Order: sequence, then structure tokens, then C-alpha cells
Amino acid sequence: MRTAYSVETVRAAERELMARLPEGALMLRAAAGLAAVCAGLLARRRGRAYGSRVVLLVGPGDNGGDALYAGARLARRGAAVTAVPMDPGRMHAGGLVALRAAGGRVAQAVPQRADLVVDGLLGIGGRGGLRPAGAALAERIPPGVPVVAVDLPSGVDADTGEVAGPAVTADVTVTFGAYKPGLLIDPGASRAGAVHLVDIGLELPEPEVEALQHADVAGLLPEPTASSDKYRRGVVGIVAGSAQYPGAAVLAVAGALRGGAGAVRYVGPAADSVLARYPETLIGPGRVQAWVIGPGLGEGRAGEVADVLAGDAAVLVDADGLRGLDPAVLRARTSPTLLTPHAGEAAALLGVSRESVEAGRLAAVRRLAERYGAAVLLKGSTTLVASGGVRAVRVNPTGTPWLATAGSGDVLSGLAGSLLAGGLSGADAGSVGAYLHGLAARRTGGPLLAHQVAEALPAAWQDTTHP
Repeated sequence: MRTAYSVETVRAAERELMARLPEGALMLRAAAGLAAVCAGLLARRRGRAYGSRVVLLVGPGDNGGDALYAGARLARRGAAVTAVPMDPGRMHAGGLVALRAAGGRVAQAVPQRADLVVDGLLGIGGRGGLRPAGAALAERIPPGVPVVAVDLPSGVDADTGEVAGPAVTADVTVTFGAYKPGLLIDPGASRAGAVHLVDIGLELPEPEVEALQHADVAGLLPEPTASSDKYRRGVVGIVAGSAQYPGAAVLAVAGALRGGAGAVRYVGPAADSVLARYPETLIGPGRVQAWVIGPGLGEGRAGEVADVLAGDAAVLVDADGLRGLDPAVLRARTSPTLLTPHAGEAAALLGVSRESVEAGRLAAVRRLAERYGAAVLLKGSTTLVASGGVRAVRVNPTGTPWLATAGSGDVLSGLAGSLLAGGLSGADAGSVGAYLHGLAARRTGGPLLAHQVAEALPAAWQDTTHP
């Protein structure tokens, strides 16, 4: 599992470690890792670091020091290293001495010819985007030249991934000690490129953010045994679709059929459409281990949502089912409950603007989980899953922009509901469902149709269990 930690947590761990090390040792560890990644990139781009032109964009903080010390190492390998300071009077003194001793130089303007640019303008404490001096340097990065960010791209909020002003877009980010949430959550994640973690010896507590990997998903997936039958594997009920949106029912059933449950039961007005496509589906009320309610439901069916929530089965609520939910009702439930809103639906559930949810997705999903006492899957460019009382928010690493297409959310609802019926918790069903959903979309490529994602789910499942 990939884990990420807040700035406050990382800095506390750094202080504890620095107290046990000689002065400057931690920065030198970080710089050595940064230099190694840069040398590897130069070797792939030019065959070697010797003779390469490296530009350092240097801020006044420790990230600037990391860049300068790394630049000194590259200069000793024969690279021509030029440091361009954001504030010439506030460069890291030790790093500057090391760079000059290794043959590096300082310039006041960004050279227009370079083989690599190192972004050391702002560190993990930066907030609100680049200030004018830093933005001016970032704007002068030569087009097409690879950019390596130190710890995270300058201008990205390390704790949230927010980009509230000008920011660097990196090809590679070398982060130290631990991943930061802003490297895993968009829009920051989209600016980070490939992320390399350099171990500098930090001792860290429980993470604030985590991202499942193949092995984690494989360990959570329900697998049938020799004694399994369709009922022991779980039955998921789907309450979805309407005269106006029959396709939502078909797609939710499609996702559910491929989610590992032993049987899928459909209740609603689109039974003919569902059976025409999936004759395996059971039709009509009956005993289930989990319900999925909401996709394409339309208006005027709040009573059906209330009836489902009043039962003792696990419940996933999506789309139209999310309208007017009462937090007290959800908090009183003892069975797993999973809400799957997009940003607009999340805004309505919180009574805030959609813009505020988009600007602070991590805070929004935590507030939703706390307010409703349920697991919450917040859809978007980075899908987030939070659960009340659990510290870490899960970030889905497999998403693709091609999933922004009609019906893909219905497939996800059916899939996650099937996992609920198979015995997973709300948070695990949401996390694993989002992971497989993203893998299936990547396998399909784009442009894609929602039903193609459902069809690719078995192969995505096998990707995780038989890599």
C-alpha cells in the first residue's frame, strides 16, 4: 500500500530524526537521492550525465538547498550546472558553497538551452501557488525540457493537491521520506509526473492518505471456495432505472454481475430491458446481502430509498438516491452504508457550492463521512474514499479521464454493491470497486462506452489476483 502523510506529520518526523543526526546530514541524504534520479534521467536522455546542461531553479528554503547539493553532485559527474535563484540574497549558504566548489555557477536568468531543469522553488510548506518571482522563473523553463520537482511541484499544496495559482508541471517528482497527499490527489497529482520516493529514514505514524496497490486489492477480493454456492457468495439487489433512464438499470446490473456476488436481483421498472441483456438476473423482491439504489431512479421515489435504508442489509446509495438523505437515518444504521456522490451531489449533501467541493476534495469527503456516519466514495478525477472514524482517506490510483462518460458511474455502483454483498466493508467495497473500475477502463482505452468497462472487469480482476 502506498501511504501519504501531512506536512505537519512529516516535519515532526524530520525534527525527531535530525536531532539524532549530524547537522545537515538529512539534507545530504535527500540530495543524494535527488541527484541519483536526475543522473538516471540524463543517462536515458543523453547516455550519460557528463556534458549535460542542468538548470536549478532555487528557492530560499530547504528545497533550494536540496537542489543545490544535488546540483553539486551532478557537477562532480561532469554536468554543466547553473543555479538560477528566485531571491539571490536568500540562497542556502551550504548548498551554494558546495555547488560552486564542484564547478557549478549562478545566473540571474534561466538559460534557454538545457537537458534537465530541477524545480527547487518551493517546499512542502508552500501555499497559494507561486509568487510572481517564482512564477516568472517557471514560465521561462525551456519547452520540451524534462522537469524534476524537489519533493513536490512548486505551487502545489502538499496536504490537499490544490493548485491555487501558478504552479510547476513536472515530468518527475522526487519526494523525500514519505508521499504527500498532494502527490496523489488531483490537480496536484496531474502535475507531479512519475513520483520517486527517497527513503531518508523517517519514522512515521498512521498515514493520512493511502492508495491500494494490486496486492492489497487481491487480498480484499472475495473468492469462492469449494463449498460456495450462489447464496453464500452473496446476493446483491439493484433498485435502479426508470421509464426515462432504463439504461442505468442495465449498466448497474452489468457492474454487479461482474463484482463477485453469487446472484444479482433487480427490482424496478426496467426489468424487460435488464432481462433482454442479462437473463442471469433475478427479478423482483427477495432476500439480499446488499442493495444498490439510485442510478437513473428519477424523482418521486424517496419512499423506496427510505425502505431500503430501513432494512438490515448493506446499502450503496448513488445518484438520484442521494437526494434529501437524512444524516440521522444513516447514522442510526448498523449495517455497512456507502454513498457514491460526484462533486455536485456532494455539494448538495453538505449544503455548499460545487466549487468549494472541487477546490477541497479531501476535506469534503472527510466531512461527508463524518456527517453521515457512512463510507463515502467521492467521484472525480481522483476518486477518494473516506469512512467515519478512520484516519486515512483512500485515493484511487487507477482512474483515467476516459471514465468521464455517461453510465460509467452506474457500472461502478453495481460493482461496489456486489462487493458489499460479498462481505466487504463500505470503505473496502468502494476502494476495491474504484480500483477495478479504473483498471477496466485502462484496459478498454478510449473513447470508451460504459458497458465496455463492465465487460473488461473480469480481466481487471485477474490482473490483480494473477499479476
